[in-house]
Amino acid sequence: MKKILFPTDFSEVANNAFVHALEFAKMVHGELILLHSFELPIYDNQFFPENYAAIYDSVELSEFEMFKNEIPKLRAIAEVHHLDKIKMSHRLKDGDLVSAIKESIVDDAIDYLVMGTSGATGWESFFMGTNASSIITDAGIPVYCIPSNAPFQKIHTIGFTTRFRSKDKKALQTVLQLAHKAKAKVKCLYVKTSNSDITNATIAEWKEEFKSEPIDFYTIEDEPTQILLMLRLPNGKKNSNQNQSTFILLRMMMFKPLSLILLCIKK
Repeated sequence: MKKILFPTDFSEVANNAFVHALEFAKMVHGELILLHSFELPIYDNQFFPENYAAIYDSVELSEFEMFKNEIPKLRAIAEVHHLDKIKMSHRLKDGDLVSAIKESIVDDAIDYLVMGTSGATGWESFFMGTNASSIITDAGIPVYCIPSNAPFQKIHTIGFTTRFRSKDKKALQTVLQLAHKAKAKVKCLYVKTSNSDITNATIAEWKEEFKSEPIDFYTIEDEPTQILLMLRLPNGKKNSNQNQSTFILLRMMMFKPLSLILLCIKK
């Protein structure tokens, strides 16, 4: 059974992503591992000589109580969507979000990571700061990113961007596995620039190799600026790290909020 890690802060953004996580678990016949992390405040113990430890105990207890109270709400969401049969377990970890995710991926042998992408403290820094490319590279697993305004819809089309490199085939095989489970079509997009070293023969070889798969290949000739893919930050600035990961775009051809699978294949 596949293991799917779902970090949550119990916000509306996370609850929306939770429905996607449930549906994804159903599709891949997997189980969900719910993760909530919290950071203890930093105090100088010289100012708290007597109750220094008590302060931390109080914070931990408060987080535990909140975690315990929120879990039934998630189970209620699962029941409303008739997905309450999905197996779920829970993790409460002390530490920052990125460290908790990395630790859980190793400890629980996680296969997929599903999470919301905006609207809560710590999440913006995960996706838009320097930690984003680091954790995706280190994780070695697909990361399914859910925008806050993207309600779940059945997956019909999966977009895959490629430069027809040998290592792209491994990523494409992973995408095709998901496509088969979802009974979806894969649209493989290549933007061929004027200095591209990819020949028509290479593209033809790929088409021949994957001719029995549910995939269509699209090439845009020498027009790299016709497509602009970027993550919008709250302050409107461009994300300097956007080119450090391979983006697999769900519902790429639809004028609706996109969900993203950030798929990392280790070298």
